[in-house]
Amino acid sequence: MSGLDPILRWLPLGGWRASQLLPQARLAGPMPWVIAIMIALTVIAAAGGLALSNLAHAARAELDGGVTVQIVEAGATAREQQAKAAVSILSNMEGIARVRQVSEEELNRLVEPWLGETGTGNEAVPTPALIDVQLRGAVTDLRLKEIRTALKSQAPAAQVDAQASWLTPVFDAIHSLQYLALGLVLLLAATSAAAVWLAARSALGGNRETIEIVHLLGGTDAQIARIFQRSVGVDALMGGIAGLSLGIIAVMLLGRQFAALGSGMVSGGGLGLKDWLAIGAIPFVGVIIAMLTARLTVLAALRKIL
Repeated sequence: MSGLDPILRWLPLGGWRASQLLPQARLAGPMPWVIAIMIALTVIAAAGGLALSNLAHAARAELDGGVTVQIVEAGATAREQQAKAAVSILSNMEGIARVRQVSEEELNRLVEPWLGETGTGNEAVPTPALIDVQLRGAVTDLRLKEIRTALKSQAPAAQVDAQASWLTPVFDAIHSLQYLALGLVLLLAATSAAAVWLAARSALGGNRETIEIVHLLGGTDAQIARIFQRSVGVDALMGGIAGLSLGIIAVMLLGRQFAALGSGMVSGGGLGLKDWLAIGAIPFVGVIIAMLTARLTVLAALRKIL
């Protein structure tokens, strides 16, 4: 074949012709399904992280500028007098947009899950008077101090707290879950890359003799790697689309279950258009990772065996 070598070296090696030289370069067997499972899990983890981010943002926006005043007084008469005085003082203070005293019936509904039915006027377990205050600006330590000072004379039993401070443990837990979701996404990406690496090494070993012939025909390492890269990309795209479909179905089912809770806070964790676009990009990112992994794997292996 030495007489044909100069001619064969000038023939283009690429496209469909090149792909037919290594028919076993495709990720045969269960590998496309492995990629589909990885993409589906990544979609679920990413959707969970985005939903938690939206939930935390919505909760902070709702509580921004919110202050709660509790009149902690055992006597019902004194408690009601101090509550009325506090409402009057707060209504006349600058920088306060809204003041509302929570009704006793509403308080009873709030404590009923823990204390049972208390009933109006039942002092067996006295509940503090609750006043909801909305500031025009952000809640600062200075503003809280001003409110406490203003209420001290006529409502000495008043306790003033920023509403956001009550949910600090909740926000901390949400941040921890967000980091966990990010860690899962990175771990699944690394696992997918490792699976592609193993598949590419296996396909490379099964086609070693063919690769040597391609080299004799003038094929370069870059051209051979491109063959594997193209084949891996097709399989990764097929698995990615299947995984995206499975992941979206799971996310929709989970979203329906949480929506059935009827909680205002949970409803703030809905996914928006940008979130769905980011989720839809996951399979394409997976394809890029798979193709890049396959190319680097093949190039590194060819340097050692040829």
